[in-house]
Amino acid sequence: MKLALVRQRYTAFGGAERFVERAIAALGRDDIEITLLTRRWSGAPAANLKLRKLDPFHIGRTWRDASFARAVQQEIARGDYDLVQSHERVPGCDIYRAGDGTHLGWLTHRARGRSQHFDARWCGPYHRYTLAAEAAMFRHPKLRAVICNSRFIQRELMDLFGLPEERLPLIENGVDLQRFQPATQEEKRGARTALGLPQGAPLLAFVGSGFERKGLAAVIETLPREAHLVVAGKDKSEPHYRRIAQRLGRSDRVHFLGPQQDVAPIYRAADGFVFPAVYEPFGNVVLEAMACGLPAITSPTCGAESLIEHGHNGWLADAFERESLRAALAELMATIGSPQRLAAVAHAARRTAELQTPERMAEALVALYRRLLA
Repeated sequence: MKLALVRQRYTAFGGAERFVERAIAALGRDDIEITLLTRRWSGAPAANLKLRKLDPFHIGRTWRDASFARAVQQEIARGDYDLVQSHERVPGCDIYRAGDGTHLGWLTHRARGRSQHFDARWCGPYHRYTLAAEAAMFRHPKLRAVICNSRFIQRELMDLFGLPEERLPLIENGVDLQRFQPATQEEKRGARTALGLPQGAPLLAFVGSGFERKGLAAVIETLPREAHLVVAGKDKSEPHYRRIAQRLGRSDRVHFLGPQQDVAPIYRAADGFVFPAVYEPFGNVVLEAMACGLPAITSPTCGAESLIEHGHNGWLADAFERESLRAALAELMATIGSPQRLAAVAHAARRTAELQTPERMAEALVALYRRLLA
């Protein structure tokens, strides 16, 4: 089997890129030959991976995405691939992995967060191009399957684009249970010291780049007065969020660490995790936090919501309802303050994560490929 994977740019901080890495590691076996079609990829490629760089000239992000899509289409036409799986909106691929959700869904949810009604006519050139490319991809006759990493995205694709459920295989993300596991008190103290975080106070973690989409403003605005918050992630608007914390008198309790290539120390340092995403197709960070035994809060508009049993292994809170988030945070803080209750929730969170293994994800992917080829 000759498989092509399409991902325009790789960054060490992204969940989609980690999926590609895991897929490469898991699928580099038997009779599967993998070629990565990419514009830019940092780090040495895996030994079982052929690298095909496609880097046409461009100015601006609209031209960037359009030129890469055309280059991929030309490569597909020339190449001898049995299956082409894209992680970008490229019409004409056999499989699309909706790891980033849909652009239409994101813009709709973002408009709701800004108390607006979404209308595509208000969009700039980049958004109009992306919406058109997305619609063309989902309508293309060659598209045979759209991999969904959550039931949230499955429902969205059926509602927004009318795709039948049988073309929307559900393959949820896996988590490395050796890398992400509960920390001892000594490890927690060591992680806080290394990161320059306070030792005695309850510490909540927020991990994710793209702060508006991940709901950081809501977290800062509802942060309990006794808690500190550590923020790991990249966003060009970080000064704006620093100003929010300062305006609310919380700048001494909100710690911005910037992007972290290794987020495991963040989880080790924390007592709880909060991620009330405005729109998140899955949310690897929620699964990672649960694997570390952290009580977690996320939102119904995050695909990881299917992992949460409210009050048992975590809590759900609407990203747009501040009182809902305050109530969940109050329960989280009460849990952190009760060793017996904390141990029970931490155990339940870890048990949930133990069901989401990379091996299970890889086997589901291989089964999908073999079914499509058959």
